[in-house]
Amino acid sequence: MIPIQTYVDRRKRLLLQIQRGVAIVATSPEKYRNRDTNYPYRFDSYFYYLTGFQEPEAILMLVATGDESTSQQILFCRDKDSEHEIWNGFRYGPDAAQEAFGFDAAYPIVRLDELAGEFLANQPVVLHALGHDPAWDQRVITWINRVRERARQGVSAPTEIRDIRHLLDEMRLIKDDHELAVMREAARISAKAHRRAMQATCSDKYEYEIEAELLHEFRRQGAQAPAYTSIVAGGANACVLHYVQNDAQLKAGDLLLIDAACELHGYAADITRTFPVNGTFSAVQKDVYQLVLAAQLAAIAAVRPGSNWDAPHQAALRVLAEGFVDLNLCQGSPDAVIETESYKRFYMHRTGHWLGLDVHDAGEYKQAGQWRELVPGMTLTVEPGCYIRPAEDIPKHFWNIGIRIEDDVAVTSDGHEVLTRAVPKSVAEIEEWMQCAMTTGR
Repeated sequence: MIPIQTYVDRRKRLLLQIQRGVAIVATSPEKYRNRDTNYPYRFDSYFYYLTGFQEPEAILMLVATGDESTSQQILFCRDKDSEHEIWNGFRYGPDAAQEAFGFDAAYPIVRLDELAGEFLANQPVVLHALGHDPAWDQRVITWINRVRERARQGVSAPTEIRDIRHLLDEMRLIKDDHELAVMREAARISAKAHRRAMQATCSDKYEYEIEAELLHEFRRQGAQAPAYTSIVAGGANACVLHYVQNDAQLKAGDLLLIDAACELHGYAADITRTFPVNGTFSAVQKDVYQLVLAAQLAAIAAVRPGSNWDAPHQAALRVLAEGFVDLNLCQGSPDAVIETESYKRFYMHRTGHWLGLDVHDAGEYKQAGQWRELVPGMTLTVEPGCYIRPAEDIPKHFWNIGIRIEDDVAVTSDGHEVLTRAVPKSVAEIEEWMQCAMTTGR
């Protein structure tokens, strides 16, 4: 778990950046699944990053005065309510939350509209997730208008509304040691789940049976939830990038692509592996797999301080283009394949994304029109792939081969750290791991 002082310090850093003004960050609302049943609750990532507080119906308000001694960190949350706790579990309530999470003050959420105007009075700017929720936009405007009504009393209202997410995105982009420790553990649990899934795989099972192995291991190891909907895609289904039905029967001779990982204390892992259902790659499967693996290794090698965000993608793309030409999937030189983008028939996505509290985490990929430089603390995925659908001009032995290999990589001071290295990845490692499972029994 991340120490509470870390959240307090993050709020102080944000207050220093604001200088003068009020920042408002709301957590996610609860959402109905059907009738009177809610979806499992998951807090807003920005709110959690600044508070560590996991209950719904909560608002963070930061009042920046330009002076740390007079700036305020304020929480609005649900009242303590013993009757509701009988039905729905523990609530902190304002008093306990203030002490436990290091706030200067805490108030019942029902007093938010009443008190908001007091905190906005004589402040030049309000910052919140502008445009994210029209109802919130209107609520903030209502507060400002109420302050304006006090103009003849000598009270000034904010004259500017800004989006706070740019400031928070830059903060979240660089992970501290506590965050990286949680992400390593999320990676460890997810890697263990992938190894379990590989060992459980055989022909005639259904994709959902393999998904169940993943989910079982996530929870058994203490993760709170999957970080995203698991993709368990056998055969032709692996050529559908966001396939989530997971209801087809596995067949000997097919490949199985699994893109799945857990969320631990809010932080996501993200792993993809592709392997043969029967434990042994065919010759053509091996050729394509080793091409994708070579592209991934080249991309990972490009993750280092001073490199830029696009470097891993370009490294992977060069290897894939050369391989597509060698396999006669693309015609012409590798340079021509890249220039004409004919490779996109088989590789249509980029090679990674930021990773953290969100699977596709916060942070800009370019600054001033240029790919941003990689620095220690950034964490990203590296995930090239190849997806070959049936077509008249494609030899049949390539049909329905879908391969993606994905790892989570942290930029370090001297290079990189592969957080998900514990999952078998080479052809030899995968075949050995699965043969061991077959001989010992599933």
